[in-house]
Amino acid sequence: QVLLVDSGGGLVHAEGSLRLSCSFSGLTFRTVGRGWFRHAPGKEREFVAAITWRGGHTYYADSVKGRFTISRENAKNTAYLQMNSLKSEDTAVYYCAAASSYATTWPEEGYDLWGQGSQVTVSS
Repeated sequence: QVLLVDSGGGLVHAEGSLRLSCSFSGLTFRTVGRGWFRHAPGKEREFVAAITWRGGHTYYADSVKGRFTISRENAKNTAYLQMNSLKSEDTAVYYCAAASSYATTWPEEGYDLWGQGSQVTVSS
């Protein structure tokens, strides 16, 4: 069984920072890309950021550009989401996802494996 484990959420004041991590547990899972999504109460799930595993190309939602940075550490098969200048509207459960192939709708869609989610709460 392969599990995707995301961690690093918590409570932070506005303008603060948090870093989320996303790694595999169990069997090896071939990844071509990793993404982060978030789901706030009363809202649709939202794409946040994604990275291609081989080339490290990054993609961001307009709402987080300039504040969030997605990166990867191939040796550890781990992706990170560094979140700076956090705002109250960033409060949500953040999910890591992994894609085994590129769908035409990637990076906003086309993921095969999802993490359990990490709560991020930004107090104003």
